[in-house]
Amino acid sequence: MNPALEKVAKYLSLEIDRNFDNRAVVGGLQRMLEPWQVEARSTGVPDNVIEAVVARLRDYPTLSIASRKEALEGLVRRLQSEFPDLPLPDLSSPGTKEVTETVAEVQQETDAEQHSATTSADVSQVDSEKQSSMPSASSTSTKTVEAEEKPKDDRNAGPQGPPAALNAPLTSIAGIGPKSAKTLKKLNLATLGDLLWHLPRRYDDYSKLKTINQLFYGDEVTVIGTVEEVNTRTVRSGKMKLVDAVISDGTGSLRVTWFNQPWIADRLKPDRPIVLSGKIDQYLGHLTMNSPEWELLERKQLHTNRIVPIYPLTAGVSSKWLRRVIHSVVTRLAPRIPDPLPASIRESADLIPLSQALQQIHFPDDWDHLHQAQHRIAFDEMFMLQLGVLRQKQAWERLSCPPLRVESEWIERFQSSLPYELTPSQMRALKEIRSDLEAAHPMNRLLQGDVGSGKTIVAAAAVGIAAKCDTQSAILAPTSILAEQHYQTLREILPSAAGIPEDRIAILLGATSEADKEEIRKNLESGVIQVIVGTHALLEGPIKFSNLSLAVIDEQHRFGVEQRAILRDKGDNPNLLVMTATPIPRSLALTVYGDLDLTVIDEMPKGRMPVETKVFRPQERTRAHHFISKQVEQGHQAFIIFPLVEDSEKIEAKAAVKEYESLSNEIFPQFRVGLLHGRMRPDEKDEIMSQFRDGKIDILVSTSVVEVGIDIPNATVMLIEGANRFGLAQLHQFRGRVGRGDQPSYCLLIPDSDDAADNERLAAMESTTDGFKLAEYDLDQRGPGEFLGTRQSGFTDLHTAQITDVKLIEKARREAQAVFAADPTLSQPEHSRIAAEMQRFWGLEKGEMS
Repeated sequence: MNPALEKVAKYLSLEIDRNFDNRAVVGGLQRMLEPWQVEARSTGVPDNVIEAVVARLRDYPTLSIASRKEALEGLVRRLQSEFPDLPLPDLSSPGTKEVTETVAEVQQETDAEQHSATTSADVSQVDSEKQSSMPSASSTSTKTVEAEEKPKDDRNAGPQGPPAALNAPLTSIAGIGPKSAKTLKKLNLATLGDLLWHLPRRYDDYSKLKTINQLFYGDEVTVIGTVEEVNTRTVRSGKMKLVDAVISDGTGSLRVTWFNQPWIADRLKPDRPIVLSGKIDQYLGHLTMNSPEWELLERKQLHTNRIVPIYPLTAGVSSKWLRRVIHSVVTRLAPRIPDPLPASIRESADLIPLSQALQQIHFPDDWDHLHQAQHRIAFDEMFMLQLGVLRQKQAWERLSCPPLRVESEWIERFQSSLPYELTPSQMRALKEIRSDLEAAHPMNRLLQGDVGSGKTIVAAAAVGIAAKCDTQSAILAPTSILAEQHYQTLREILPSAAGIPEDRIAILLGATSEADKEEIRKNLESGVIQVIVGTHALLEGPIKFSNLSLAVIDEQHRFGVEQRAILRDKGDNPNLLVMTATPIPRSLALTVYGDLDLTVIDEMPKGRMPVETKVFRPQERTRAHHFISKQVEQGHQAFIIFPLVEDSEKIEAKAAVKEYESLSNEIFPQFRVGLLHGRMRPDEKDEIMSQFRDGKIDILVSTSVVEVGIDIPNATVMLIEGANRFGLAQLHQFRGRVGRGDQPSYCLLIPDSDDAADNERLAAMESTTDGFKLAEYDLDQRGPGEFLGTRQSGFTDLHTAQITDVKLIEKARREAQAVFAADPTLSQPEHSRIAAEMQRFWGLEKGEMS
């Protein structure tokens, strides 16, 4: 018996036994057609039988259960009549039991509906579309293929049909079994909803239809023509098979080649109309197409003659297969997705309905529809983000705390006792903080300013106000070095400016002795200590305050939500002032930090000289070292920063430990060179920094540990190796560590290579000392990661919205504010879906964002 016939008989028997669920073959019956045709022809199965099998099974997934039953029974009878000995199922036995479609919410379709490709129930296979009326082959040279009817732009449109079963597993789609589902799991796809929200990563525009005589080299186009001839040939000593075809449209001919896809030759019959999309190439003076996307003309185009979505893939998943799966799910479910936004918001924000946006973002009719869809999806993300931020701000404002008030005379005495005059920007910041402290709800303010702009003095004034009101303050710093620096500053300022005795100001570090810690804990609980400066040691359980009213957190991006919450819990809704030297672009101030009131110190104290910045090529390193020698010989000090502590096999970058040996022994043997990095013990780091501050070290070799908290007025040079590995905001922080005295200062940047993109980015450091301009540039080039720190909640859920799109952010914030003004608890019926979507977006157990 013929093996190909036996195989198809086995498939038919199993499919009938399975009640026509299209799972007799992994991927569906139609999946076996192409390899089966090759085997059938090679084993002598008559062409008319092959064509009968193909005709019955090609569109099998699109059929209703009744039509599938009819198709298979007809094929069985045909084969029985031609091959009586073939082991086929007995159709005289009682009929198969009634079954429903695999996905419970997909209603049975009538045969008439099958002629629309958009009603496909099984979406997983290459040949799943039914014929639709298209131009005849004779007219394809001059006619374009009509696009499917565009959806109406009905802003008030509601979902069509019952709610979509978004949580149904992928295996509920006929043709996707456990193996395919496991493969799709690699793409984090487990449910129909996951497929619906598996958005394209880009699009190929094959909507430009041209006749062959209009083609030019390099065009990315769609061509409709007729197959003239098809040949298969073997190259590379039999290792590769090529399919060559000649396509004609009446205006000319085009040679098309596919590599290692011999089955295509069996599909491309002469005189069959075909649609090709791809890039026009050239070979021996003739225009060609290599491995284009293609479809038979009578089918609905998903892969050609349109803007084609390109999805993220994984091994074992092809673009065409996934595109068809998603097309069916989108066609089925998108029209039935409830829109979380009421019509009033859609109209106010000029948004298309969500169901329309989901259809158009996957399979757009044109670029205008795609942009509308992308804008709608992006708006939803930013809107939910803004609602969460505003909810957090609202929750903070509902808390209560005792007001902290001082007379204006106290403020005047504080300012007059300082050894220098506050800048107008510092005065404004102090006024805003004072106003916050006088309120009956706690302050929640972000104080932003460049390194050296005077944030600590403003914070010291807030600490003084708290002390004047007989309450306590805590200042949390990320490193012992920075904590020590703040401690010294406060001891110098507060006794004379705020009347706080030195013995009521304390410091608590990890290296503090246990006996001293116990004394500090006792004095904090009793209220003897009014001001405590410390590192993470302040967050330890045994630390209790008598009356904590102000928490100041420096370099706030170094601390997580939980750490800030721990510190605040040590008081009764204390005021919160967080500080950062990282300039924050406006878009981030409206999103990432939108729950905080923002104060910007945008002026530098008088006498501060701008730092001259220069980018050196790697070959110019000797010049940079010579410049450092000159500066040190004049009595100044220098930093040399490296991106790594030790050498790495994976990263080709200079490392501090290894380079320290070379710098101290070979390049600067006449100077005192020190080494500082994050793997050293806290007491070792403190000792090195003390030596550098006291002038006992001339050149400090370090990693990014010096980014914050080091104030060395005598340091005039900052050399940064591997500068391309740092963000501009971080480089700006490094640069702020020099130029703190009255001498001209310099920042030298050396990238790892002569890469043009890196050098262009670093050139921005040469052109400006404006931290905000650099931050905007960094945000555009590198994304928000460097600015987020630990404030990740919600921001990693953005897939379409751009954190740099200020116009979108402002629109979403405006609409979110209007919703909150009208319905702060989102309890009104028209906001119920917003509340549910907000819960999903932020998660049930997400912590606070401030």
